[in-house]
Amino acid sequence: MNVRGFRAERRTVVLAAVLVALMLALALTGLCYGASWSSPQEVLAALTGAEPSVVISDWRLPRVLAGLVFGAALGVAGAIFQNLTRNPMGSPDVIGLDAGAYTGALVAITVLSGTSAQLAVGSVLGGLVVAAAIYLLSFDRGLSGLRLVVIGIAINAMVTAINSWIVLRADLEVAIAAVGWSAGSLNGVGWSDLGIPFTVIAVLLALMATRAHAMHQASLGDAVAVTTGVGLDRLRLLMVLVGVGCTATVTAVAGPIAFIALAAPQIGRRLAGAAGVPLLPAALTGSVLLLGADLIAQMLLAPVALPVGVVSTAIGGCYLIWLLTKEVRRA
Repeated sequence: MNVRGFRAERRTVVLAAVLVALMLALALTGLCYGASWSSPQEVLAALTGAEPSVVISDWRLPRVLAGLVFGAALGVAGAIFQNLTRNPMGSPDVIGLDAGAYTGALVAITVLSGTSAQLAVGSVLGGLVVAAAIYLLSFDRGLSGLRLVVIGIAINAMVTAINSWIVLRADLEVAIAAVGWSAGSLNGVGWSDLGIPFTVIAVLLALMATRAHAMHQASLGDAVAVTTGVGLDRLRLLMVLVGVGCTATVTAVAGPIAFIALAAPQIGRRLAGAAGVPLLPAALTGSVLLLGADLIAQMLLAPVALPVGVVSTAIGGCYLIWLLTKEVRRA
């Protein structure tokens, strides 16, 4: 390994350690914060079973773990599509995958009975249909990242309009529930909601970790990837399936949480000083961003807890303005 590569790898390790420490600090704060403040000693006693606490173990802990895991899933999904498109705007919420997953969930809520299984399947199918449409429309003698992003933005607008029509046609109670859920929220998340989603996300992230090196080779260009033995078609299919799976799984439980998938990969890449968009910094940054946004959502209008999507959208909007300004200046 050359000196430059060693320094980059060392910087990534140091960054990962810092992000993990920040995640633990935010997680502890999330376990302590609530209608009444719990001391770290009380949290530790509740987690070890020395002094059981329903509030900490059954209310706060699932929410904190959901923030950690869902943030990592969104960060990885964003990194996947930004590598695939080679464009910092190529994230699931920008190119319409979040909206497609939400369409599938809306169909499950309004047409079917809206069980957890139906929401999960509907979200995945909706995301896959939109992903397939974007891929087919943007493919013209090769895959252009810019064309994919532009077509994705257009389809996102169309699917968002369809979602609004579905909500307007639904019964009043269903429409109110769907609109509230569309903001993206960790409010009320319990253990019963997390078993299957955590398992699915763990499998998807493990699968993507085995192909991380190939993904980074492909991000350097098709010619480089082919000469190093990377099967581009199969890799891209796997990347799309994992990215859609992560996005749809989060959407099925918490609704579409905007901008985490957009911001986390680029923040992680810049902090790591990496050439591509590495998965580990993106995952850890996603966890930190979602945990931090959820804490702000709980504190901002306490005792009323805002949906985390409201805060992440506000933060992401500022980030998007900065990113667009930077890209325009570079051009």
